Amino acid sequence: MTKLELTQEWDKVFPLSDMVNHRKVTFETQYGLTLAADLYTPKDAQGKQAAIAVSGPFGAVKEQSSGLYAMRMAERGFVALAFDPSYTGESSGEPRRTASPDINTEDFMAAVDFLSKLEDVDPERIGIIGICGWGGIALNAAAADTRIKATVASTMYDMTRVNGNGYFDSENKEESRHAAREAMGKQRLADPMAMAGGVIDPLPEEVPQFVKDYHAYYKTPRGYHKRSGNSNDGWRVIGTQAYANARFLYYINEIRSAVLIMHGAEAHSRYFGEAAYHYMVEGKADGYNFVGKPNPNPANKQLLIIPGATHCDLYDGGTGNYIPWDTLAEFFNKNL
Repeated sequence: MTKLELTQEWDKVFPLSDMVNHRKVTFETQYGLTLAADLYTPKDAQGKQAAIAVSGPFGAVKEQSSGLYAMRMAERGFVALAFDPSYTGESSGEPRRTASPDINTEDFMAAVDFLSKLEDVDPERIGIIGICGWGGIALNAAAADTRIKATVASTMYDMTRVNGNGYFDSENKEESRHAAREAMGKQRLADPMAMAGGVIDPLPEEVPQFVKDYHAYYKTPRGYHKRSGNSNDGWRVIGTQAYANARFLYYINEIRSAVLIMHGAEAHSRYFGEAAYHYMVEGKADGYNFVGKPNPNPANKQLLIIPGATHCDLYDGGTGNYIPWDTLAEFFNKNL
């Protein structure tokens, strides 16, 4: 295992709850990468507990939204692990800020490996939470790994769909994909290490509301973190090239374990969550050129739309405290 130099002082964008214990941990993936994580445990817990692994948003770090989710779940009695994905934050992997459909799915499964081996965790009661782009990855992991007994996809992006089809499927045609592939090929030769995609700052006058929402989280004290790609110079331009030719959600209509897809009613990304839910339950896909069979166990699948909430409101609750923490705890208590 690669030895990581982890920051030991508290450097999250949220204060530490006095209801939980916290420690830094590391674990290894099957690709030989070492991931850095924060482990939150409820104080005074006894016996073996249910556990939850959390990651996301895509391009963020565990000091931001995923850490908050993990801490709030620990307050409600779960052992909770917030981890930096491979090539991100304090985790290992070079070059930095690189993505892979296989490696990112493995990150979640390796987190389940780690939690399963903890003395205070019941390995038969493990769930996961994926936020934003990691919501789609969480669904892919749940489809691949039956040890995951319950999954929450919060304010999810389907990163493979948006990379292949563009936003709102506006580039869902062969000609657009061909042009994008040509551009990526040129970029690999011109400057494979070039970065892009950090939240624009300062904001131009005319930008969509969701860009303003990203800025309000990633570029202000509310969510800024020095190790976050979204807060700084973004992601490698070619770092998600493989996503465009992959499809995370192909087998989610076969997930038998419990799934809750949660989205804000006002989120620009809402269509990702709704499409994922309907395909998972009914086998009818939007943004994909296939039709699957209905789910063999639809009764434990839920779609929760939060009135008034935007995409970033489900990162930390926003000004309206939009994240229904007790509802999430109830979902996991019922299904783990």
